[in-house]
Amino acid sequence: MSTHTHTPPPAPMHESLVEVLGRKIFVAETGDGPPVLLLHGGGPGASGVSNYARNIAALAKEYRVIVPDLPGYGRSTKGVDGTDPFGHLASGIRGLLDELGLDKAHLVGNSYGGACALRLALDTPDRVDRMLLMGPGGVGTTRTLPTPGLNSLLTYYSGDGPSRLKLEKFIRTYLVFNAADVPDGVIDARYRASIDPEVIAAPPLRRPSGPNALRTLWRMDFTRDDRLARLPVPTLVLWGAADRVNRPSGGRMLADRMPDCDLYEVANTGHWVQFERAELFNRLCADFLAGRR
Repeated sequence: MSTHTHTPPPAPMHESLVEVLGRKIFVAETGDGPPVLLLHGGGPGASGVSNYARNIAALAKEYRVIVPDLPGYGRSTKGVDGTDPFGHLASGIRGLLDELGLDKAHLVGNSYGGACALRLALDTPDRVDRMLLMGPGGVGTTRTLPTPGLNSLLTYYSGDGPSRLKLEKFIRTYLVFNAADVPDGVIDARYRASIDPEVIAAPPLRRPSGPNALRTLWRMDFTRDDRLARLPVPTLVLWGAADRVNRPSGGRMLADRMPDCDLYEVANTGHWVQFERAELFNRLCADFLAGRR
């Protein structure tokens, strides 16, 4: 049985392409109130609005909701610096804050977007008000063998190349707890986006390789970063107990190391908490960002 009931109708969105550090970042916006950026995950064909389709309207009742396509994804300029991908994403989003005239904003990040949010907060904590992370990347994922879900994600463009079947297997087997919760149309749209020739030429998420691969992996592991223990940003971590992409043990690791971090483990839920448990996520997110604990 599906765990969500009703998806709110989409709010009217203002769309723009913002020039940041010589590259374009696509942004959709709606709502009024304190600014919150929703940063999407890194799966094939991902984009901001599709990743948060079940959350934007609910959050826009109280917040100015800003939904970018991360660098390398959607309608933003393709290509990500493979030697420091999280740093590259964080620089792009910090530059976006500058261009939007925002000294500070709340950050909400899922998976790859969670890694982007965490890196931005570590590098410039004064730019982040509160932060909500859902199964973020870079938390203990580089010290052990990758999960089957992460392997599926990282090998999508290799071997016999991208296919709808590969993408459907990743989404239905690894991304969510209940495969029936994902409409076919979501997979179709993600597949079309994943085979954009510019994306195939420069996949934004791939396994580090070459002589600097070890150094890149080191940079991508937040548990090696001493700044984590001093990060003043109030943080809520949501982690699906059945996450098969990033191990749920990462949530406890963050809660143990960060000085102001609450952890909520969500039963019968995979890697896509905001999609699978939208009503719960929307309530927790709105309350936490407002300081209503």
